[in-house]
Amino acid sequence: MSEQSRTVAVLGPTNTGKTHYAIERMLGYRTGIIGLPLRLLAREVYDRIVAVRGPSVVALVTGEERIVPPRAQYWVCTVEAMPEGMGTDFVAIDEIQLCADPERGHVFTDRLLRMRGLRETQFLGSHSMRPTIAALVPGVEFLGRARMSQLSYTGAHKISRMPARSAIVGFSVENVYAIAELIRRQKGGAAVVMGALSPRTRNAQVALYQNGDVDYLVATDAIGMGLNLDIDHVAFSSLTKFDGRRMRPLFPHELGQIAGRAGRGMRDGTFGVTGEAPDLEPDLAEAIMDHRFAPVRKLEWRNARLAFGSAQALIASLEARPEHELLTRGREADDLAALKTLAEVPDVRARASDAPGVRLLWDVCRIPDFRGISAAEHASLLERIFCDLHEWGRVPDDWLGQQISRIDRVDGDIDTLSKRLAHIRTWTYVAQRKGWVDDETHWREATRAVEDRLSDALHGALTQRFVDRRTSVLMRRLKQKEAMVAEVNDQGAVSVEGEFIGRLTGFRFVRDKAAAGQEARTLEQASLAALAPHFHLKADRFYNAPDTEIDFTEQGGLMWGKDAVGKLVAGADPLKPQAVAFVDDEAGPDVAAKVQRRLQHFIDRKVATLFEPLMAISRDETLSGLARGFGFRLVEGMGVLPRGDVAEEVKALDQEARGALRKHGVRFGQFTVFLPLLLKPAPTRLRLVLWSLGKGLETFPEAPPPGLVTVPADSDAQPGYFAMAGYRAAGERAIRIDMLERLADMLRSVDGRGGFEATADMLSITGMTLEQFAGLMQGLGYRAERAEREKVKPVDKALAEAPADAADAAEEAPETAEEEAAALPDEGVAPVVEVPQPDPEIAADIPETPEEEIAPGDAPDVAAPEIEVFYTFTWAPRQPRGARPQQGGRGKAQGKSEGRSEGKPQGKSGGKPRGKGKPGDGKPREDRAKSFSARPEKKDRIDPDNPFAAALMGLKTKN
Repeated sequence: MSEQSRTVAVLGPTNTGKTHYAIERMLGYRTGIIGLPLRLLAREVYDRIVAVRGPSVVALVTGEERIVPPRAQYWVCTVEAMPEGMGTDFVAIDEIQLCADPERGHVFTDRLLRMRGLRETQFLGSHSMRPTIAALVPGVEFLGRARMSQLSYTGAHKISRMPARSAIVGFSVENVYAIAELIRRQKGGAAVVMGALSPRTRNAQVALYQNGDVDYLVATDAIGMGLNLDIDHVAFSSLTKFDGRRMRPLFPHELGQIAGRAGRGMRDGTFGVTGEAPDLEPDLAEAIMDHRFAPVRKLEWRNARLAFGSAQALIASLEARPEHELLTRGREADDLAALKTLAEVPDVRARASDAPGVRLLWDVCRIPDFRGISAAEHASLLERIFCDLHEWGRVPDDWLGQQISRIDRVDGDIDTLSKRLAHIRTWTYVAQRKGWVDDETHWREATRAVEDRLSDALHGALTQRFVDRRTSVLMRRLKQKEAMVAEVNDQGAVSVEGEFIGRLTGFRFVRDKAAAGQEARTLEQASLAALAPHFHLKADRFYNAPDTEIDFTEQGGLMWGKDAVGKLVAGADPLKPQAVAFVDDEAGPDVAAKVQRRLQHFIDRKVATLFEPLMAISRDETLSGLARGFGFRLVEGMGVLPRGDVAEEVKALDQEARGALRKHGVRFGQFTVFLPLLLKPAPTRLRLVLWSLGKGLETFPEAPPPGLVTVPADSDAQPGYFAMAGYRAAGERAIRIDMLERLADMLRSVDGRGGFEATADMLSITGMTLEQFAGLMQGLGYRAERAEREKVKPVDKALAEAPADAADAAEEAPETAEEEAAALPDEGVAPVVEVPQPDPEIAADIPETPEEEIAPGDAPDVAAPEIEVFYTFTWAPRQPRGARPQQGGRGKAQGKSEGRSEGKPQGKSGGKPRGKGKPGDGKPREDRAKSFSARPEKKDRIDPDNPFAAALMGLKTKN
């Protein structure tokens, strides 16, 4: 039986990571589909998932774009384009509060009511949707998410005094263009983002802003739908908008959705007003800051059970009223208006006389009016498309080619290019519809190529009109006024007066080798003089950059993005490395000092964060005596100490000292004393770098790939490397120390002297084959004897041991517990054999041969017995009795390199494990000879490593 589907509403304000959470959950399932409110956002999410899983398993479906690989597992769609009946494991609908949108709300409401995943369904949106979701979706779970940063209101500001990294929001194309023109004259330029732009144009404009070519963004309310931008301040140029029917004030939740774009991650954001927008009322501003909005009381709804018997029946079903009080019939949408218009056309009415014709007519009416022309012109275009599809089964190639060729022009101003983009989106939509054109691949590529050319042309026109590159560069470089101005592009290429003269990597300038002579020296001198303010600005950005933009390499380098900006060197303390900055002398001592301070702050915080358990031990004033000394040993060993190196110190620790250390997460393992939290990949990577710095190595060893239980044990590895990497070498492999401790726990219960065989659990936790496990056990100090035997299947074994006749067995079986006890032999209890049932799938594959088909005297062929290999492991000390045992591994040298002196896992009281009987039978060996000693029995038998030892000691003291 399949598990019950889970429905979750993930609600919260902007900048809570709701979409990111849904993507992670979807990728945890085999299949999934996510619906997003904008084509731009769908493309962004598609690119993000492709970067993780590859393009072969990710599909993108929007009205104008369709990328569906044959093995698609994850579908990224606009909400309107989400295919139904997919049967995916996971379904998510983003911005679910759009159920109340007058124009598109009925689509979101339909997904809320009808679309479910087989295993999990998520609705992402605002807290204002909680009451209606609870009333309409049975069994829904609610998951609240808090904003990761603070949002504050700063009042009104003039555009000329707008801070950098601001977004000014307008609600019409004319308003957006006017603001962008004003910013170009006063600030050097602005990027423009509108929902009507193609994804290619929008991404190019966003790149201008994200890369720092411009510090201002002018946009419509499209930025409120989850687009991730580095915005510090959002300013409203108006508080009203045209919703397609009338001008109306913005609702508080709409203002909050847009204002929430300010701030990203843990960085706080601000919002305010500018231009002609009035100041916000204090209550409204406070509600936006606190994310308190009135609950949504009505959802837009349209009937999903459509009747296709006739055009009038379809119209009637679309105009049906909802039965639930929380649902209200949405206003007449464009597709319904087009249907009513076309239903009155005689030719259309004659063709739409049956269910297939009506269904085709409805599909055609759902073509969006991207062009924004009059309803009559849009209906005329739809009539032509419907008649062609009905008569010919396709849109004629020659007519379609004519329509596209008329649009394929890149001349003209911004408005002309925008109109052509709107027109090509119509034909892109038609080409995406299955079966509407003869050669779908050709027309999809043709319309996409035209759209890309128009998008590039529109981006160029927007940039030329609203960005003054020279003014922008001069503004960013503190109004530098040298005659020759250096320019640095995104890749670090430096040019002076259009001539490439070198490359800037981090805070170092590398001159182009192609330049020579006096010209090269002149250009270099001019570039260094012009780059001086750039160095200061870049140093400021670097100093204020979050730690997430800086990282260290496994060779001790320090990177800012893709640029090397410094390196680590050993300090007086292993946990206090020093940062050395890579800064040219021409940048000046102030820049060098600022970069070095930022790098030192980064590495200090990184060590404090990743090694927090060690820092807590060193700061704990309650630790005293031997516990404090051992804590310092752990700090020096960076959280990992081979037990053989500290055997005497561990033995000297009393139970109270061990308990104090265990409170800090210290684990006293059989082979290693360590802190499990420091075995994670990030602390391990840093530990190896710090250890390599302390050793003075030229080439630092890298950490093993995360998640591997065992790795090859390189004989050329530096002594102590495996311990710092969180592993222990044993034989040809090195095993992770936490898994080794789990294995040691299993080995305590086996007979190491009499011999035992590997269990499935032992092989499972090590992830090894039997032969590899044998090598590991030899490395740990065991002798592995290989042998072969006839493999006995569980069914055969059970049949062989079962009574020959069931009736005889029933007679021999005792009827009472007393008779059963009397029937037992004196020497012990016989083992109980469980007869396993045959696997039904295996049994189903065995053909049944009727008895009459077997000729008399014919005997079936007897298959040769199957032979299996097994190993018997016995403890094999490597030194004479009384000498200190050597650690298993790759010989004495290897043992010394890891500081190992304890090879055999000890029992609870130390020494060799006590025998438990024959290998694998779990019975005490009562039949063996017992040895006695005249030495008085030691009174304290409590294992100091046992976590219950303190309690046992307390009981002992009381008694």
